[in-house]
Amino acid sequence: MSAKPLSATGLSDATSFELLVKSVTDYAIYMLNPEGRIVTWNAGAQRFKGYTRDEIIGHHFSEFYSEEDRAAGLPARALGTAAREGRFEGEGWRMRKDGSRFWAHVVIDRISDDSGALIGFAKITRDITERRQAAEELEQTRASLFQAQKMEAIGKLTGGIAHDFNNLLTVIVNSLDMLAREQQTVSGKRLIESAQRAAARGATLTQQLLAFARGQPLQQEQYDINTLLRDFETVLRRACLDRASFEMQLAPRLRRTLLDAAQFEVALLNLVVNARDAMPSGGHITIRTENLLLERRDRIGTLKPGFYVKIVVQDTGVGMTPDIIQRAFEPFFTTKEIGNGTGMGLSQVYGFVTQSGGDVILASKPGEGTSVSIYLPALAGTAEEERSLLDAIGHPAPHKETVLIVEDEPDVLEVTTELFRYMGYEVITASNGLDAIDILKRKRDIDVLFTDVMMPKGMSGIELGRFTQKLCPNVRVILASGYPLPALADEHNDLGNFNFISKPFRWEILETTLKGLPDAS
Repeated sequence: MSAKPLSATGLSDATSFELLVKSVTDYAIYMLNPEGRIVTWNAGAQRFKGYTRDEIIGHHFSEFYSEEDRAAGLPARALGTAAREGRFEGEGWRMRKDGSRFWAHVVIDRISDDSGALIGFAKITRDITERRQAAEELEQTRASLFQAQKMEAIGKLTGGIAHDFNNLLTVIVNSLDMLAREQQTVSGKRLIESAQRAAARGATLTQQLLAFARGQPLQQEQYDINTLLRDFETVLRRACLDRASFEMQLAPRLRRTLLDAAQFEVALLNLVVNARDAMPSGGHITIRTENLLLERRDRIGTLKPGFYVKIVVQDTGVGMTPDIIQRAFEPFFTTKEIGNGTGMGLSQVYGFVTQSGGDVILASKPGEGTSVSIYLPALAGTAEEERSLLDAIGHPAPHKETVLIVEDEPDVLEVTTELFRYMGYEVITASNGLDAIDILKRKRDIDVLFTDVMMPKGMSGIELGRFTQKLCPNVRVILASGYPLPALADEHNDLGNFNFISKPFRWEILETTLKGLPDAS
């Protein structure tokens, strides 16, 4: 019997190769029998798929496919191709043991014996999910760039036409005005008035073209968009006619923006009219506002990272197909019947928003309505406002503190509870000192005690505060009272080191007091 050849390691070639395959972790490399059942398993396969060797040996490789792919016969077709042609190669979603998916590049090679008979398959799988995501992001970037370049080119062309058309209108309008002074016949005056009305419509159209081309001068000032919306609400509701219901959901503490209020109102009116017309059988229109922090990893149109104010106009109408969405902002493009629109509404919105330094995004599906999102750059506030707004839009403090509120007036208790929740606190309540003590004995994770001074059942807030400092020294105490602090000091002698807030208080004062409290130690 001849000896098996040895490698430089002193092992046989077959053993060295087997060790190599087993140690590979970047690829799942394993063997299948002719029926597709797994007969070997390497470290890479275990890492990708989550199964140990003992769990998976003998199972059919179709377990890695989704139910829909198995139902479509994809595993059988892959083996059939490899058996027939010697090799199968493809990409698709595969399943891990925990049910999660990854995008895989798969190669299945036929293995034959010396006589050419099929004895199994070699299967190599690579997880290329990150590469696929990067390719998709690149494609989205290319599509956005192409759309931006197309709109820029159309804008330059439109602006040039509008400028030349304005020059022509100047001649026409002034000539008509002079003719009107000299014309004496009734029929002649009527013809001139018709021509003047047509010229006026032409002037309006050129202004819309210039707005799209971002050639319209903007009269920008600082505004609170919520205030503009409230002032303009009557006009927007009237524009809905009786066809659509209308509501506004305005975010509190909205940041201010720099914009042309008149152009903003025109843009809103265009969007509401479009939404109304998209609901011939009736529906609902919603306008929402919110603060938005766009981070570097976020991708929204052409926007750069920073703070924005977002205004959404949403309807429950017929929706749009993808090809219509691609052209929706182009001048004169419309899906309405002839005579029911110029196709300049969304163009004006696009021009105004982009000239204001923002972007506008359309989201729609046939039968599911349309959402138009306007993003406008927000003005910077004070350092305190910046921190507060970061908390409000999804960047909370790492530790959420708990406050015990003790108040015997139900209405005061309710509003105080809402104030603390608004500031991010977990809230526990009690209506008197004895109930509060019971809670303090049972729960030792309370950070702040906020208590009224005058309370029923024989225990004042000052006495509760003193008891709390003995029982739970780490709890910070705030007293609230409608009596002035000197009067309370005279009556109760020593108020200790408690913090004090006078009633009625506002949330700004409460927030400032809370920030001034020392950290629990």
